[in-house]
Amino acid sequence: MATTTSTAATTSLTSVTLEVADLDTARRFYGAFGVDAYIHLRASEAPSTGFRGFTLGLTVSNPATVDGFFGAAVAAGATVLKPAAKSLWGYGGVVQAPDGTIWKIATSAKKDTGADTREIDEVVLLLGVEAVKATRRLYTDRGLAVAKSVGGTYVEFAPARSGRVKLALYKRRALAKDLGVPVDGTGSHRIVLGGSAGAFTDSDGFAWEAAA
Repeated sequence: MATTTSTAATTSLTSVTLEVADLDTARRFYGAFGVDAYIHLRASEAPSTGFRGFTLGLTVSNPATVDGFFGAAVAAGATVLKPAAKSLWGYGGVVQAPDGTIWKIATSAKKDTGADTREIDEVVLLLGVEAVKATRRLYTDRGLAVAKSVGGTYVEFAPARSGRVKLALYKRRALAKDLGVPVDGTGSHRIVLGGSAGAFTDSDGFAWEAAA
C-alpha cells in the first residue's frame, strides 16, 4: 500500500550533474535531445562498467511526445534499449545516451490525444539501491521529506521549489530489469547530486555535494 506525506522538504535534490568522458559530445547530444535545461555536465574519466545504478526518466503527456523525444535521442546518437511500445502502465521506451546514461521516456496515456508537444511534464532521477528502507532512513535523517512510499520497494521524495528533477528510490535489481539491462556494474556511477544537506556519499555509492 502506498503512503503519502505532505511535509515540506527542508532538504532536497536541487541539481543533477552527469560526469562524462567527452564533454563536447555530451553537450551536443543533450541539446539535441532537449533535456539540457535539467542537468549539468562535468568531465570525468572515472572508470565505470555495466549498469550505473540509476536512470533518468521523462514523463510526458502523450505517445506522440514520447516518440518525439525518443526519435530526437536516437537521431543524436542514443542506443535503443527498449523500443517505444504500449505496456500495462502506458506507453514508453528506453534509450542509452552516448555517455552511458540511461533515459526512460514514458506517458501514462496509451492512445494519442494530440500532436508532439515537445513538453516535459516531469523529470525523475530514480536511484537503484540495495535496501530501499535503509536508504530512505539515511535520506530522511538528512532532512529529505518523503512524498510517497510503497512498502520497501519504492520511495519518492518531496521536490525542492527550485529543483527541476524529482528524486526517487527503487530496488536496484528491479530497476535493471525494468530497463532491460544486466544488473551487474562496477566503478563510478558517473552522477553527482546537489543538495542543501552538504557533501556525503550514501550506502550505494551515490555522491552528494553542497548545492552551489
